[in-house]
Amino acid sequence: MTIAELDAKLNNDILTGKALEAFEELYDENVVMQENSNEPFVGKAVNRQREIDFFSSIEAFHGAFVLSSAVNSDVSLSEWLYDVTFKGGVRIQLAQVAVRRWKDGKVVNERFYYSK
Repeated sequence: MTIAELDAKLNNDILTGKALEAFEELYDENVVMQENSNEPFVGKAVNRQREIDFFSSIEAFHGAFVLSSAVNSDVSLSEWLYDVTFKGGVRIQLAQVAVRRWKDGKVVNERFYYSK
């Protein structure tokens, strides 16, 4: 599969509630993930737990949309809008951009940009 096809598959899996399955399939064992300018988290095990913790904190999922996406060489970008209610009743709409770097069909680096 091309990077464009892999990125489209990943985005579709997220939209259809299969984010954790996609993480297992499409992320490298040494993946580096980062939120804005915070310190990055290294390795699939630590990032898997972060993903589990994030999805476990959601009480209700009201929708998500990919507003735009692009691929150039080994980099893909996706602009997202999420609408979720977290446990405790706080509902937010989160706009973010995910930048992914790919190698050998796996995400090796992913950074999220969003306003708090």
